[in-house]
Parts: sequence; C-alpha cells; structure tokens
Amino acid sequence: MSDPRKSWHEEKQSAWLYRVIADCEKGTPREALFHELAQAADDQSEIWLAAIRQRGGTAPAGFTPDLRTRVVAGLARAFGPRAMRGVLAAMKVRGMSLYTQASHPVPTRREDIGKRHQNGLAGNALRAGVFGVNDGLVSNAALIFGVAGAAQSPSVVVLTGVAGLLAGAFSMAAGEYVSMRAQREMFEYQIGLERDELEKYPQEEAAELALIYAAKGIPPDEAKRLADTLIAEPERALDTLAREELGLNPDELGSPWVAALSSFAAFTAGAAVPLLPFLFGATSALAVSVGLTALGLFAVGASMSLFTGRNALYSGLRMLGIGGAAGLGTYLIGAWLGVSLA
Repeated sequence: MSDPRKSWHEEKQSAWLYRVIADCEKGTPREALFHELAQAADDQSEIWLAAIRQRGGTAPAGFTPDLRTRVVAGLARAFGPRAMRGVLAAMKVRGMSLYTQASHPVPTRREDIGKRHQNGLAGNALRAGVFGVNDGLVSNAALIFGVAGAAQSPSVVVLTGVAGLLAGAFSMAAGEYVSMRAQREMFEYQIGLERDELEKYPQEEAAELALIYAAKGIPPDEAKRLADTLIAEPERALDTLAREELGLNPDELGSPWVAALSSFAAFTAGAAVPLLPFLFGATSALAVSVGLTALGLFAVGASMSLFTGRNALYSGLRMLGIGGAAGLGTYLIGAWLGVSLA
C-alpha cells in the first residue's frame, strides 16, 4: 500500500492541475469534466487524510504546489493540455486519453478492451528501424567520405568507418536503453498508484472512469453502468483504468533491452553500407561506396513514405538530396583539410 501522506499529496496535486486544465478548456465540454475530476481527486484526498489520522499521523497543514507542478501548469497554459498530455499523464493527471484520439468506440465487452491499442505495434517497430538505419547510413557515410576526401589510405578509412559504426551503434543502444528504462519506470509507477487507489476506493475510481466515458459522448447512465461493470473485476479494471485514465497500455510498456538491441542492429545495418566497399578492398572503393550509399538513401527515403503518406519517389529523392549534401559537404571539408595539413 502507498504511503498515505504521499498519496494525499498526489491527489491534491492532481486536483490543482485539473483546475488549471479546466481553466485552459474554459467554454468547452471538457471544462466541466476536469472540474468534476478535480472534485473527485479532492474527495479521494480526504480518504488518504483519514488513513493518515488512523495511523496516528499528523494531518498535512495544506497543499502548496511545488516548483515542478507550477512549471507544468505554466506549460499547459502556454501550449495547451493537448500538447502537454504526456507530461500531465506523468503528473498523474487522468483523462489524457481524450487528447490522443478524437473519438473511438468505448469497450462494452471483455474481448473489446485494449483492441484499439493492439494495432500499430509492428508499424512503430518498423518506423524505428527505418530511422535507425537512416541515422547509421548518413552519419557513417559522412564520416567515411570526410576521411576519404582527405586522401587517407584505405586502412585509415576502414578504421574510421568501423570506429564510427561501433561508437554510433553503442551510443544509440545506450541512449535507447536509458530512455526506455525511464519511460517504463514512469509507466510502472503510474500503474502502481492506480492499483493502490483501486484497492482503497474502487467506487470513486469507477466514478472517475464514468466521467471520462461520459465526456466521450456516452450517456451518463450508460457510462456509469459500463464503469461499474469494469471495476467489478480488479485486473480487468486496472487494465482499463490505465488505458482510459492514464492513457497507457500495460501491454506496451516495452523492453529496454529489446529497444537497445534493435537500435544497435538498425544503426549497424545502415552504417555498414558505405563501409563495405572499403572493408573488402573493392576497386574504386570510394565510387562504389558513394553508389551504395545513394541507393541506401533512396531506399530509406522511399520507406519513410509508408509513414508520411507522401509519394515514394519524392521521399526517396528528398532523402537522397539531404544525405548527398551531407556526404558531399564532409568530403569537401576533408579534402580541404587534407591539403591544408599536408
């Protein structure tokens, strides 16, 4: 069970932020929803206050938002709750799923719960892979061409290319691991808080869920019936609360190790393309490397059209132009430095 004092502070913090968001949504149907959520959070804070007294503790003197909460509130006022939904969700502000999709069918059966979250996993992995290959291809090609422009021997180019491949791949993998680890810990913390609250006051949680469903256009009576049905089964309820109140999918928290290895592999695949002709001592290795890099850039650009909806030929040529400019620029700089330092 959570520390009652900490849980009291979390609820009061949520209530304060709900009112900030309600003010941002003034004049819209969401204004009333966030005012009601603020009141619900205040009511739940009273439950934790009672738990503090029951344990013989001293009741908090009052709630004062800390600097982080004030900064988040300021950002929400400046950019709007939609733009700040990820940060607000991390601050335990519920209802952020209202901003992720304009509308979606509310689940009415057990088998429907989570269906809308199950799509797109492969697409997200493919997108990350394409961008990882692109990073490796452009960065290592620019590095190799810069060194080749300085008229260095093939062995120096190979050493530079291998070093660039390994340094970039390990850097990408480490960054992805840390990022995914931090994200997962934040998600697990949020879901853990939700589990504690579900055990402490299930009816209040059902009321919050009903408010969110009602804000999505479900008639209030039907929203209450659906929420009560979902809350009746704890594990099912926790899954639904995480999705609808926190905007999280418990099945998609992600593995830091898988993310790191995938990032490493994607970057390595891209970085190897301009390096291979030098590695195997091909005749006119630089020309072959330029040709392979150009083909790779075009293929990556065309693949990106899957996610942008743009014409594949246009996307491929655009990526070829951008990557080509980077490679040509580093080659010319390398050539200039080679002459200057000779």
